[in-house]
Amino acid sequence: MTKEWITGTNGHNLKFKRETLLNYGLNRWKLNQASSVGPTSSLIRACAPNKFDEWEQYYFDHAIQKKRNGSIVTRDHIIDLGQRLYIKLSEVVQNELGSIQEEECIQYVYNLVLNRTYEGYRGEIDTIYGQLQSILGIQIDPAPDRWDRTYMVDFCISVGSNLIGLQIKPIESGRALDYYQWDRLHEENHARFKSKYGGTVFFVYSVKLGNKKVIYNPDVIEEIRKEIHRLDSGTRHSK
Repeated sequence: MTKEWITGTNGHNLKFKRETLLNYGLNRWKLNQASSVGPTSSLIRACAPNKFDEWEQYYFDHAIQKKRNGSIVTRDHIIDLGQRLYIKLSEVVQNELGSIQEEECIQYVYNLVLNRTYEGYRGEIDTIYGQLQSILGIQIDPAPDRWDRTYMVDFCISVGSNLIGLQIKPIESGRALDYYQWDRLHEENHARFKSKYGGTVFFVYSVKLGNKKVIYNPDVIEEIRKEIHRLDSGTRHSK
């Protein structure tokens, strides 16, 4: 007899009505980590089963609980994990759900969509700024707030009485740089910056590779070095 919480099957895999909530509980309390149920991905590859029964037997013969000094995973252990999940959801999560307020939900959504996006964006910019400063071996200063609106400049490098402008732009991985041709809209502002402060404004694009943020257009580093040399030479010759 099909249970009311099962909505369908895909081979031996069951589809659960409240899977999102069940998965949340498993991940929150780490009940499905390798330390509790063994490295299932590597185990099934080692088994290479043709039938489910082969995999089931192999799993219970070889899966180890790293949390419990290498104890073999048993059916009772799996049942225990399910019981613990039930207790966490029926007591802890149910109590939390009962205490949630409408204003809390409104603030959470607002924070997620706006505040967290902004802080992530600024964090990526600051990471690239730090990398660039380390590579160039010079001081890079945040530009005054008004420069973002006036010149479209985020950071600047002082070279004598002149300044070089930097605009750091996070982009999506896999997108061609040509996609970001909106930077042409900034040409007038950057030209005014160069006219007033003597240095060029450079675009530094950042992209996330795995968990690391890197400079997408590293060639710009050499261009910045050349501009520093040009301005520095001009400063020496004017003395």
